[in-house]
Amino acid sequence: MSKPTYDAVVVGSGPNGLAAAIVLQQAGLSVLLLEGKKEIGGGLRTAELTLPGFHHDICSAIHPLAAASPFFQTLPLARYGLEYIMPPVAAAHPFDDGTAAIAASLADTAASLGPDADAYERLLGPLVARWPNIANDVLAPLHFPQHPLDMARFGRSALLPATALARRFTDEKAKGLLAGMAAHSIQPLSNLTTSAIGLVLLIAAHRGGWPMPKGGSQSIADALLAHFVALGGRVETGTFVHSLAQLPSARAVLFDVTPAQLLQIAGHSLSGIYQWQLRRYHYGMGVFKVDWALAEPIPFAAPECAQAGTVHLGNTLAEIVTSEQATANGQHPGKPFVLLAQQSLFDTTRAPAGRHTAWAYCHVPNGSRVDMTAAIERQVERFAPGFRERILARHTFDTAQMEEYNPNYVGGDINGGILDISQLFTRPALRASPYRTSQRGLYLCSSATPPGGGVHGMCGYYAARRALRDVFRLPAPPLYGQ
Repeated sequence: MSKPTYDAVVVGSGPNGLAAAIVLQQAGLSVLLLEGKKEIGGGLRTAELTLPGFHHDICSAIHPLAAASPFFQTLPLARYGLEYIMPPVAAAHPFDDGTAAIAASLADTAASLGPDADAYERLLGPLVARWPNIANDVLAPLHFPQHPLDMARFGRSALLPATALARRFTDEKAKGLLAGMAAHSIQPLSNLTTSAIGLVLLIAAHRGGWPMPKGGSQSIADALLAHFVALGGRVETGTFVHSLAQLPSARAVLFDVTPAQLLQIAGHSLSGIYQWQLRRYHYGMGVFKVDWALAEPIPFAAPECAQAGTVHLGNTLAEIVTSEQATANGQHPGKPFVLLAQQSLFDTTRAPAGRHTAWAYCHVPNGSRVDMTAAIERQVERFAPGFRERILARHTFDTAQMEEYNPNYVGGDINGGILDISQLFTRPALRASPYRTSQRGLYLCSSATPPGGGVHGMCGYYAARRALRDVFRLPAPPLYGQ
């Protein structure tokens, strides 16, 4: 047989594709990374979307898990110019009365929660202390944990619906803060496991904060790519893969795509049962996103918001629960839960001197074409009177435009598939290894595999590790803390 052109090909250069390519290249293999766009990065891209000199993150903006990723921590990314900026407050959650709860240090967060301070410290304190023992297990496919007792303590709360976990608190501040965190799961807060993402985000806030990369999210992708190339890897951009026939010969191919794209590219080579499983894969709610060029910072009534990189606009637990449930039911709430980032408050490279940017999105039904600009801006104005007067320009993405930008965002779903209990451990299909497809040598390495969405690269790491074992009989590099 003729020698393959490459040992491995990785299709897609999002954080997971980049992670997979690095792992394979570290093992001494010849690796080609293919990207359909002219720029690498997937959800890690930055551009002047509104006015010249205003640099906006196109998709991901704040990265609680990037700096804490067990794989990214093993890489010398600072060598390639990656610099994280840590706002004093990871996230603020304002209320209609002008006050706010905050996610910062454990002590400062508890102090912002009034009568629930002790209850909050009892819940989060042990999880924060034990996070080093469970991080590699939480951000991994289902397996027997290294520290089962610590993992059991986390799971006891993480598996609960956020609405149930919130019953540990008596005041609206603690309940609202938890609801805002859990709403990052992009599903009704009455669903099982919605507490998991909320707890992970709070732990990250208490263990160092929620970083933003200086210059924009593109900086993370650029650093990962630079490391891959320094290891000897090769990259080709502007190569959108529609068929396996386009690929050079290789012993392994890893796809940083979701099931919908995998079926289009390689469906004919997959078994009937595996194709059936992929077609049954569920995508979740989409997002409607707005970026603003601003004359001045957002004038939030709660002073804590001026210290926060991220602001959650949803008021009470009840309001957020109602909004997210309505969206899941196919409706467009008049008061949507809004996630907002204020990068220019802490990173002067994002806007011209004296000017500012802001980034925000709300959840919408999958595939929605409804313009939510007015609803989002009403929510900002609600907690920051005078906000509209500071808008110089805006740019919007509806779900179709999000999917056009990145086909992995099917119907605007930025998580690569809903992370509910039915797909938390079995995404994208119930198999011995979620990264293997039914065709030998073909693997999935996207957020449609465990542990799911977020900028952490762990899906790519574990998919590459599987390929190294299956195809090349090679060990994978250890994670941070191992």
